[in-house]
Amino acid sequence: MISINIYYTGKADKAQQFAREMKEKGLVDRIRQQTGNLRYEYFTPLGQPETILLIDAWAKQSSLDAHHQSPMMDEIIALREKYGLTMTVERFVSDTNGIPEYDATFIRESQAD
Repeated sequence: MISINIYYTGKADKAQQFAREMKEKGLVDRIRQQTGNLRYEYFTPLGQPETILLIDAWAKQSSLDAHHQSPMMDEIIALREKYGLTMTVERFVSDTNGIPEYDATFIRESQAD
C-alpha cells in the first residue's frame, strides 16, 4: 500500500474552500471509486487553520499512476490554482512485515465490552 499525505496551504481559509469544492463537485467520491483507491480523506491539522491535510492511499503504484493520468487531475490542479494553494507531500510505503512485536507493545487497541 502507498499512503500519501498532502498538506495544502493557502491564505486564510482557502484550503478549506478547496476541500469543500472538491466534495461539492463530486471529485472526492469519484476518486474514492477509482480502482485501487483505499482512502481519500481531508483533515485540518490542529493549530494550522490555513492548512488542510489529504490522506490518500492506494493499493499499488499502478493504481496511483492511473489516477494521475485521469482527467480528474486537471480538475484538481485547476481548483488548486483557483485557491492559490501550495503543497507539501509525504509518501509512505507499507511495511510488508507488519508491526514489530516490540512496537506493538505501545499500541492500545479498542476492546469489546
